[in-house]
Amino acid sequence: MIDTHCHIDFKEYDEDRQEVIKRAKDKLSAVINSGTNKIDNQRILDFSKKYEGFIYPSFGFHPVSSQKSSQEEIDLAKAHLIEHIDEIVAVGEVGMDFFYCKDKALRERQREIFTDFATIANDYKVPLLIHGRDCERKIFNMLSDYPDIPKVVFHCYGGSLKIAKRILDEDDYYLSFSTLLCFSKHHQELVKEIPLDRILTETDSPYFAMTKEERNEPANVEYAVKKIAEIKNLDVSVVDEVTDKNARYVFDL
Repeated sequence: MIDTHCHIDFKEYDEDRQEVIKRAKDKLSAVINSGTNKIDNQRILDFSKKYEGFIYPSFGFHPVSSQKSSQEEIDLAKAHLIEHIDEIVAVGEVGMDFFYCKDKALRERQREIFTDFATIANDYKVPLLIHGRDCERKIFNMLSDYPDIPKVVFHCYGGSLKIAKRILDEDDYYLSFSTLLCFSKHHQELVKEIPLDRILTETDSPYFAMTKEERNEPANVEYAVKKIAEIKNLDVSVVDEVTDKNARYVFDL
């Protein structure tokens, strides 16, 4: 099993990060730690060197925070990303989030910043890891301007089945499902209809734990794998093998 999207650099793990990583190593073959700003990106790179061959870094800038960031902060993050482009497995998470942003000017700011990072992924031919909420169709339509992005992942996909099918009409586009799948009927209905060979698994930890009181962690990706197996009436080992293979292909692990 592989957790293709988590944030073990976050402060929620400061007191027991080594134990969290140990539990992950006991169950998983790899973890992709996704960045949300320049400072986090550097921390993630440091973690990946300390846990080489298990933690892999992706560099991004979260859309909700990016809309409030200065141009200098964005430019520094882009320069840092390009400087380390050969050390990361993807550009992301980047994208747009219209659920948390209703202001038209801020939405336009998100779009501008997303295009900057998508351009880097396109120019350097690196996979793109997308955060898209309540704007999946808009992001999908924008991607036609970036034909050289080798692979695209819609992380924690929660859009419509109609848009999901359009996304999967494109070669090397994937949908990732988190442990949210365990208690979201909408996500369960999506997984029922989406081919296993286009599905990735994640936790988005520390978010989407089994209860609101808990903190999620990468080892819990097994719950998503088991739920996919239940929904598709497949053996857990089959789902494990296929989703692991998918992740290794997408991120060239």
